[in-house]
Amino acid sequence: MNCVICRNGNTKPGYVSVTLEKEGSTIIFREAPADVCENCGEYYLSEEITGLLLERANKAVNNGALIEIQKFAA
Repeated sequence: MNCVICRNGNTKPGYVSVTLEKEGSTIIFREAPADVCENCGEYYLSEEITGLLLERANKAVNNGALIEIQKFAA
């Protein structure tokens, strides 16, 4: 897939860190699978991965986490 940001690079499978903030909480997921632009580093998450990240972030916020770092595991 061509990168929609830089328009010069193509994406390839890789892993990224994703930071989500909600209600004063910051949740960081390490090693989330994504398609990553080889030129600029922009990443694209699949709908499935996005759903899992949001679900886990909401759970962390509901449990009272202010800052949490998780290694992504499907």
